Amino acid sequence: MHFSFLPRCTLLGLLLALPGCASQGSALGYYWQSVRGHMQILQAAEPIDRWTARTDIAPALRQRLLLAQRARTFAVTALGLPDNASYRRYADLKRPAAVWNVVAAPPYALTLHTWCFAVTGCIGYRGYFTEPDAQAEAAVLAQQGLEVEVYGVPAYSTLGYMNWAGGDPLLSTFIGWPEGEFVRLLFHELAHQVVYAQGDTLFNESFATAVERLGSARWLAEQSTPQAREAFAQSNGRRDAFRALTRATRARLAAIYAQKEAEALDASAALAMKNEAMQRFRADYAALRSRWLEAGAGPSTVNASPGHASPVQAVQLAGYDRWVAQANNASFAAQAAYDELVPAFETLFEREGRQWPRFYDAVQQLARQPQPQRHEALRALQTHPKETPGA
Repeated sequence: MHFSFLPRCTLLGLLLALPGCASQGSALGYYWQSVRGHMQILQAAEPIDRWTARTDIAPALRQRLLLAQRARTFAVTALGLPDNASYRRYADLKRPAAVWNVVAAPPYALTLHTWCFAVTGCIGYRGYFTEPDAQAEAAVLAQQGLEVEVYGVPAYSTLGYMNWAGGDPLLSTFIGWPEGEFVRLLFHELAHQVVYAQGDTLFNESFATAVERLGSARWLAEQSTPQAREAFAQSNGRRDAFRALTRATRARLAAIYAQKEAEALDASAALAMKNEAMQRFRADYAALRSRWLEAGAGPSTVNASPGHASPVQAVQLAGYDRWVAQANNASFAAQAAYDELVPAFETLFEREGRQWPRFYDAVQQLARQPQPQRHEALRALQTHPKETPGA
């Protein structure tokens, strides 16, 4: 998996599936796979101190676990994130993903199919602890005429509900990520324990993404090395360019689908325009990828030369390659939730004087509003940002 682009935070409706969303039998089956999968992760987790005291672990893992302890303390003292049991234990899952998400969307819309849970509300993805189970769900949705995607997720949040049982652990699925990417994910998952608006994936994920961006920037500036900062800057530059490309493609697709909805296009014309937009997306990505490779070596591209990728860069590009090859309406719709309202939250952070408690209080106030009002308020922040208090 490449770093921090795919929707990666399954807000697990642990044990909370509502029978109204599917047949009673399928709801019960989903319930049990959720219980079993999460309990297996909890049982595999051990305190970080116990791991670092072992003599049979790789030095790189020991150093990363020590860094994780530092980052966890930083999350509390510098970012005001929760001081609880989460991310103070580690589990080696011996598999590439914590869960596999299923997302789906209609052939002419960027609206995600939703599943409903008792605590999280209705959300636009469903997580499974085995890939075959996820693929089986995707096959059912595809038979209904939906476009589907299944992708591995390195981590998920139980929103703090499982802190009594040891909390959400660090996982082998992301422990080895480059430092900047690792702390981003840690801060993102902890942010979900601060504010969560039931049934509003766009709000929740955009908020957590804003926290991860702001928090990781401060970590890198205050706690990291020049080499790690440069490596992250290069990786983040590629990510920003890729996000800009996907945003532009989403806008093209949305315009096509709006014309079809308004009956300004018939089905054949809409399909032709959709296919052209997707071909343009893949061609633009190929050109962007070539520019990245031609840029040559740098601190984050050790042992790379023009036209060749470093090991770190190669992992990131491989993830983008897979995403582009499989991209469909479900892919674009799921990705949108993670960046659409981020600028608004960043503006709100500035308006609250860059003070984390004030920022979280302001976000909590938004979360208590009805969804249309909170989205309207955030979009107004994006359109009419105000100066930072005291600036």
